[in-house]
Amino acid sequence: MAVTDPLADMLTRIRNGSIASFNRVDVPASKLKISVVKILKSEGYVKNYKLIKDGKQGFIRIYLKYSDTNQSAIVGMKRHSKPSRRIYVKQKDIPLILNGMGIAILSTSNGVLTDREAKKQNVGGELLCAVW
Repeated sequence: MAVTDPLADMLTRIRNGSIASFNRVDVPASKLKISVVKILKSEGYVKNYKLIKDGKQGFIRIYLKYSDTNQSAIVGMKRHSKPSRRIYVKQKDIPLILNGMGIAILSTSNGVLTDREAKKQNVGGELLCAVW
């Protein structure tokens, strides 16, 4: 069965893996997913990631991050823009996630950016997801 929303599938795999206290999850690779995972790593939500080539599309191995008390670094994730309903925002309309405690990830003309980077570069775009 084909996946109609690959980014939502990746977010769900990460969310389910962190709830089940897995050390890592594997997701099929794409340029958009790699960009989102790079942001999650730079913001401290995942420990690390590795691109693994298998002769086809390849996959991303994402190593999940936990605290000393086995609490996941990711409390929640929400997909905003979907294939059936795209959500585009201007720079001034970028939402603040948990009063700045979380991040919004946008696909802009300057690449995939966090909400802070998009505001700094004065660009808007498609609101992909929120992570807190």
